Amino acid sequence: PFHDKALVLLHKPAGYECSTKPKHHPSVLSLLPAPLRTRGVQPIGRLDEDTTGLLLLTEDGKLIHRLTSPKHHVPKVYEVTCKHPVDERQLEALRVGVKLDDEPLPVRAAAAEATGEHSLRLTLTEGKYHQVKRMLAAVSNRVEALHRSSFGLVALPAELAPGQWCWLDVDTPFV
Repeated sequence: PFHDKALVLLHKPAGYECSTKPKHHPSVLSLLPAPLRTRGVQPIGRLDEDTTGLLLLTEDGKLIHRLTSPKHHVPKVYEVTCKHPVDERQLEALRVGVKLDDEPLPVRAAAAEATGEHSLRLTLTEGKYHQVKRMLAAVSNRVEALHRSSFGLVALPAELAPGQWCWLDVDTPFV
């Protein structure tokens, strides 16, 4: 079916860059069919090359702005596997806010909860360069694996395998 504005959800596998001009790895766009690529869809926000999970793509500039603008506070949920055990002190520091080198104000998680001895779920409402990795480093831990499970109210469908994509309705509510 023809979609006036394309909005697709991609289960991003590791080893792909969220760029139209990738430098070291193939672009996530190479996972989409040519007709979508020629429409000019682009990722809404970025996931690092080694990060997996939910990635939205569209050619709708207004939607990209609405979903990435810090003033809209669209929550993004990450499942984080850590090198060292996760403790309540780290979780509390992430919720209160940690200082990152190049940020004037502390950066805080909207939510942080342990999901296992070496894992946690982190909810962020703004996106900064390598934010999850830098936040975990600030509490003396290290990200071993990172997976985005949801973007606003949209969760990654369990049946969508890495590298697969599906259409979303452009009227999908995100908040």
